Amino acid sequence: MTGLPLLHSTVRPEWIDYNGHLSEAFYVLVFGHATDALMTGTGLDSGYRESTRCSLYTVESHIRFLRDVSEGAHLAVRTRVLGAAARKARFTHEMYVVPGPEAEPAPDAAAVATTELLAVHVDQQAGRATEFPESVRRRFTELTEPPPHWAGRSIPAVA
Repeated sequence: MTGLPLLHSTVRPEWIDYNGHLSEAFYVLVFGHATDALMTGTGLDSGYRESTRCSLYTVESHIRFLRDVSEGAHLAVRTRVLGAAARKARFTHEMYVVPGPEAEPAPDAAAVATTELLAVHVDQQAGRATEFPESVRRRFTELTEPPPHWAGRSIPAVA
């Protein structure tokens, strides 16, 4: 089975902040769309959510803002699944600026931002975490790859 496709987006004028670059809220928006694509790619799509009233909830995230992104920039987001257990999944998104709306990042491209997330599968009727269906858990397992060097970091204390 194949991996997840890149998510593409273009930076809109209203996403630019008072410093003249992409506002942090919109990095989160684009990463959120990448999580939606991950859900679709693992069987947790809108049909699943409507029929089961179960969904994936992000419970922890860590974002790194690495480079400025300007208005009109074409973005590509790569998603990596780092692991899944009965009720939770850990994954990352890496955002790149690419030359065109459907372009792929060069093999040596540097990410402009990254995020690492922990999500829990929730039964919304019961109001609690519940196990993934076997097909979803199997898809997460198929997609699992080694973590990038930056995964698992935390924010260090400041002096």
